[in-house]
Amino acid sequence: MEQIQELESARLRLRPWRDTDLAEFAAMCADPQVMRYFPKSLSRLESASVIGRFRGHFAEHGYGFWALERKATGAFIGFTGLSQIGFKAPFGPAVEIGWRLDPKHWGVGYASEAAWAVLRCAFDRLALDQVVSFTTEANVPSQKVMQAIGMQRDMAGDFEHPGLEPGHPLSKHVLYRISRAQWLETLHG
Repeated sequence: MEQIQELESARLRLRPWRDTDLAEFAAMCADPQVMRYFPKSLSRLESASVIGRFRGHFAEHGYGFWALERKATGAFIGFTGLSQIGFKAPFGPAVEIGWRLDPKHWGVGYASEAAWAVLRCAFDRLALDQVVSFTTEANVPSQKVMQAIGMQRDMAGDFEHPGLEPGHPLSKHVLYRISRAQWLETLHG
């Protein structure tokens, strides 16, 4: 399967992971502010394992979560991309879009800009019919990105994440969707 190596937007480059990304990625994943909507912060070893899973997804599917950098400086700022959901869900099988950025790069539209590039890839190059995204109910910033890129909340699709204990404060997740037709309407409407 052909791997989609790189995507670009006006200010950003989505590229393959480099071994040199680990230090900054691990620092980002250890930051309690970044990880406040996840069950825990990650150690350096756990972060290295995540990069390994990202690389494996690319090898298997030809796409995944790309490392995200600013074109002007080459600075690593996080990741954005697509992934087959890795758990059983009523809305599965499905491809999700996701992102995680270093706090130094929040609030300037990078997450939405990168997500637009990823949706363009999903619908134009990969010919997907639909992309989903989900997060814990409390993660309003990510929900705002989902809305900014034209995704619609599927209230009937909200779910308890199976990877968390029932009753865990982060277990209730909201589901957003966008179809290729909705995406085209967002672009041209």
